[in-house]
Amino acid sequence: MWIITCYLDSNISQFEFETEEEARDALKNMKGCKILSEVVYFNDPCFQAA
Repeated sequence: MWIITCYLDSNISQFEFETEEEARDALKNMKGCKILSEVVYFNDPCFQAA
């Protein structure tokens, strides 16, 4: 999951995206100060033992 945190006009907003591509496309069109973050959960399948 990808999150964009945006600060504009004394307001903070967060937007959630399933893919990095979606998030980066949205990031290009947003105004204000922006932070793009990837949320990784410890129980994601990529961390499971084989």
